[in-house]
Amino acid sequence: MKKEISSQILIHASPEKIWLILSDFINYPNWNPFIVSIAGELKKGAHISVKLKPEGSSAMQFTPEILELENNKVFCWKGKLGIKGLFDGEHRFELKPNQNGDTLFIQSEKFSGILVPLFRKMIDSATKRSFESMNNKLKQLAEEK
Repeated sequence: MKKEISSQILIHASPEKIWLILSDFINYPNWNPFIVSIAGELKKGAHISVKLKPEGSSAMQFTPEILELENNKVFCWKGKLGIKGLFDGEHRFELKPNQNGDTLFIQSEKFSGILVPLFRKMIDSATKRSFESMNNKLKQLAEEK
């Protein structure tokens, strides 16, 4: 079973400025309502510790592997709930610059595994709203600095 969600927002800031915020894991608890903490090395192939708090749900902790990393452009990890194949998620942040100096920020996740149907309603509601909430906070922070 598979499911994908995506949320995007136009931010009036450069990809470099947004990347500084996204890569500053220590400050996530200060601004991020969805990804409340990340710890570890920002390096392709590294495992990081991520704590998510979807809107209206309990926090979840897991240790995904960074699959793709290109400064100022993309940060992607893949994690699992329990054992591989039950409920896996490939989370992706993309920064796409516009010619006028703005950046389109895209946050998406591809879910797979046999438990996806059980979480479909939560993914479509709380998780999607949590993406949007994080995107809005990121926009606010990037545009005020």
